[in-house]
Amino acid sequence: MGGERMSSASDRGADIRARLRQHWEASERGDVDLEHSIYAADAILDYPQSGERFRGRSRIQAQRGGHPAERHFTIRRILGCGELWVSECVITYDGVPTYSLSIMEITDGLVTHETQYFADPFDAPHARAALAEPIPARDQ
Repeated sequence: MGGERMSSASDRGADIRARLRQHWEASERGDVDLEHSIYAADAILDYPQSGERFRGRSRIQAQRGGHPAERHFTIRRILGCGELWVSECVITYDGVPTYSLSIMEITDGLVTHETQYFADPFDAPHARAALAEPIPARDQ
């Protein structure tokens, strides 16, 4: 019985990971319907850096639909289990990369709350050069 429970939880995790990957790939292709199918109808999206909250799948989709920049999405990794999942992505706006961390709370297979953080790249201080090494490219 314990093996069945573990397999079931593992299967749910694999399913959620696949749906999150599908979400980001749909974002890359501009397939807005598939991109937003992962959200519950009453989902909440928070952008802490701008202080904005979007309530409801339709508002989440509408605010993304009016973005003027050419955007591309690169998934670095997707981690999580149960009801909490994190996607680390690079979103390129008009050729300029922005690092993004998306924290998604999932209930019954749908995102009910997402908090998304954005960070611009910066040059490393020269004084740390002897201590650091480049981050290798990640294959997912």
